[in-house]
Order: sequence, then structure tokens, then C-alpha cells
Amino acid sequence: MDEGKPTGWNGPAAEGNGAGRPPEPPAPTVPPAPEAPPAADGPGPAQSSGAHPRPLHAPDPYGTPPYGEPGPWAPAPPVQHPAAAPAQGVPAGPPPPPASAAPAPPAAPGAPYPAEGGAWGRYDPWAAAPLQHAGTPAPGGRSPARRGLWVGALVLGLVAGAIGGVTGAHLEARRTTRVELPQAGPEPTDRAPDSVAGIAARSLPGVVTLHVRGGSDQGTGTGFVLDGRGHILTNNHVVEPAGAAGEITVTFSGGEVAEAEVIGRDSGYDLAVVKVTGVTGLKPLPLGNSDNVQVGDPVVAIGAPFDLANTVTSGIISAKERPITAGGEKGDGSDVSYVDALQTDAPINPGNSGGPLMDARARVIGINSAIRSADRAASERGQSGSIGLGFAIPVNQGKRVAEELINSGKATHPIIGVTLDTEFTGDGARVGAEDGAGGSAVLPGGPAAKAGVRPGDVITEVDGQRVHSAEELIVKIRAHRPGDRLRLTLERGGREHRVALVLGASGGD
Repeated sequence: MDEGKPTGWNGPAAEGNGAGRPPEPPAPTVPPAPEAPPAADGPGPAQSSGAHPRPLHAPDPYGTPPYGEPGPWAPAPPVQHPAAAPAQGVPAGPPPPPASAAPAPPAAPGAPYPAEGGAWGRYDPWAAAPLQHAGTPAPGGRSPARRGLWVGALVLGLVAGAIGGVTGAHLEARRTTRVELPQAGPEPTDRAPDSVAGIAARSLPGVVTLHVRGGSDQGTGTGFVLDGRGHILTNNHVVEPAGAAGEITVTFSGGEVAEAEVIGRDSGYDLAVVKVTGVTGLKPLPLGNSDNVQVGDPVVAIGAPFDLANTVTSGIISAKERPITAGGEKGDGSDVSYVDALQTDAPINPGNSGGPLMDARARVIGINSAIRSADRAASERGQSGSIGLGFAIPVNQGKRVAEELINSGKATHPIIGVTLDTEFTGDGARVGAEDGAGGSAVLPGGPAAKAGVRPGDVITEVDGQRVHSAEELIVKIRAHRPGDRLRLTLERGGREHRVALVLGASGGD
């Protein structure tokens, strides 16, 4: 054992001032006095001969506590040293001091710290760390509370990272997963019978598209089935390109195709009937009554505008009894048609010609025949389009003509038996002075002659309806059947006359 080195706190301190005041360090030039040897029977109290123990370190020239004077702070608690392991056969510790032992006398002022033991043992910065109790942190270690905070922070970080990772993976999966948008499921396909869809569903099976070819001419139009024997009604100007040896192909709404032949046609009414053979399951369209139609009634037009088959448009009846003329390309008037038409704003375009105009009960009330184009030049080039002014032949007129064409191949025209002055610019229709052959403009023995009509008379009304031109008079007459009775209002020599007559008939062409 080194001289002067403490070995533990196995007994009471030999010296001490009892107040915790550190002693003055010895002067550098004075060697410390040697300690008294311990007693032979074991460690005991230090000698009180006044000798000082040898310091563990060289004197501190700066007077740093605890070797110098104490600082303004309180001294640190005493450092406890673990007891050295006893040698073989040596007791683990000193015997307890007797109960009557007197406390050590206080050290004189300026005395050094005791070598060991006591409430304020010598401070040894190089000694081993004292033993710790279970659960007590080692010097410089973390307390249980701080360790708990660190563990909680670590767990929180792990949880936050896991949540962030799951969220990021979910968002990434949403970006890369196949998108499926919400959509309505299957629904019943039935529609109200008087709706546009209901009318179309019932009417389309009876509507056909016609492709006509003859020589260098060809065209597309529409028609509809009249009966179960294969008769189809359409416009004359639709089948006219076929001529006498052309080809007409009929395509039904279901895609079936059949060849057709012309049964009869009439340019004055712009109507024609064709027939298909060898076709079963035909769906004739029911015919309505055009005299019952009122302005504002809803209508549906079906056709193949610009060869777009099975096209459905809707609108209303915008006017009745519109006198229109169509054709006239030949120049001699033989191809001019006169129609007391139904006017509709249902879109009608080239290719709709010959198709049915249906009422709200899915009945045919007209045959789509003409449109009014805003650009005459475009119309002449065959590029006209709908501007909301479409015209249809009333079905009552179409029915009569169709029946005549089916039964005889020709249609008759009602006449009054006069030749009209087409160059007259006044209001009304003036009877000419003579016919084209130089004869009388009033046919001898004809209906007008029998009623007292004379050349030069101006006809201003038919059945009380005003007429303003020769074309309008023809339209009004052809809206009737041969044999119908008419009342005419005339102007002759500045005076008004009223006459009645029965319409005659002439063969059509």
C-alpha cells in the first residue's frame, strides 16, 4: 500500500475541523510529515501528533478549490469510495466503534482535510465511481424519465413514419390504379308512347332508305311501308333518276336489303310508289288525318339526311296550307309540283325526302318533300341545309294519290277548266285571253265555263281563302279531289262576283 493513500472509510476520521472548511495548503518548500504507522492489529484512528498526511497531488499554485480557499458555492457532497476486497482471513470491515466512544475532536483552524472518512472526506477526482443502487443512474447517464422521453420520441417517430409510408403508398396506388368512374346501371328501355323515343321506336321498322341509280344520275331518299304487300310511298324526285331502266335498292331499318320497282309516279304531286317482293315481316305505318292537324302540334320527322339512315328529328307544325311549288328544272312546267303543304321546324335535309312526318300518336300526317334554303346558290349546287323551314305533303293528299298509283299507275288532277295568265302581276289569278293553241282560255263545257267564268276574270278567293297568284290557285285546287264542289270569288270590270263549280279531272303524268 502506497504511503498516505486512503483505503476506504473503515473507521472514523482521524482529523477534521468539524465545519467542512477546507484547510490551507502547506507551503511548497515544506515537506509533509510522515504519518504514524497504523496499529499492529489493524487500521485505527490516525495519530494526533500534529503531523499532516501527504497530499495526493502537487500543491495548486492557483488556489483552486478544494485545495485552495472555498469558492462562493457550497462544497460538493463527500465522495464515498468502495471498500477494498478483504484478503483471505481478514474481516470484511472493522468492528463497530463502541457506543461510548467520544467523537473526534474538532480540527484546529487551517488543518487539512482528514485522510479518509468523516462527513467531508478528501475529494479524489481520480478515484473509481462509487457503487450504484439498482435503478439509480450512473454518473453522466440518463435518468429513467429522460430515457422514457427518448423511447416515446422514438416510438412516435416510428408510428409517424409508418403512417406516412402507408398514406404515400395509398396515394401512389390511387395514381397508378385503373380508374373506374361511377355509372348508372341498366334501366328499362321502354319509353312513353307519345315521347319522341316512343314514336321513333314504333315507326322506324316501317321506314326505308332508297338508293337510286340510273345512267349518270343517282340519289338517296326515304320512303315508308304502306301495306303488307310491299308497297312503299316516296317522292317522285327521289325515284326520277332511275328513269325507265334504272336500279332502286331499298334498305330497311334492320339492315335488310331488297330490290324495288316503280309502280307509278306523278310529278304534279311529287309522289311515287315502289314495290318490293319476297320480303316478309313488313311493318306498315298507320296513316293519320292531315285535316285534324293544328299549328303547334308536335311532330317527328324520320329519314336519311345526307345518307344517314334512320335519323330522327322533332319539332312542331309551324304553319298549314303553305302553297309551295317545287321542280321546274325542265323549263316547260311539266315537272313542277304544287303542294298545299304542312310547314314544320323539324330539321329536314336532302335525303329526308319521301320520309314520314309523324304525329304524337305515331301516325303519318305528311310526306317530307321540300325545304327552304337561305342560300339559293348553295341550293342549286345541292348543298342546301335545314334552316327550320321544312314542308310536307299532307297525308290526305298523299293517300289519294298513292291509291290511284297502286290501282292504275297514274293519278288524276282536279281542274276547273281554264288557262291562267302566268305573267299577271296583280293580286289574284287572272284567266288568260286564250289558251296556248290560240283557242279560248276557258275550256268549252268545262267546270269554269258551266259556272259562268269568262276570259280576263280575276279569281281572288277559293272557298273564302284569299289567293294572290296563279300558283296559289293551282295549289288550292289540287288540294281537293275531282268531283269536289268549290266556291270562287271573281272580279270583273271592277265588280265582285261569286260562282260555284264542281271540279273535273285530268290524267296525270
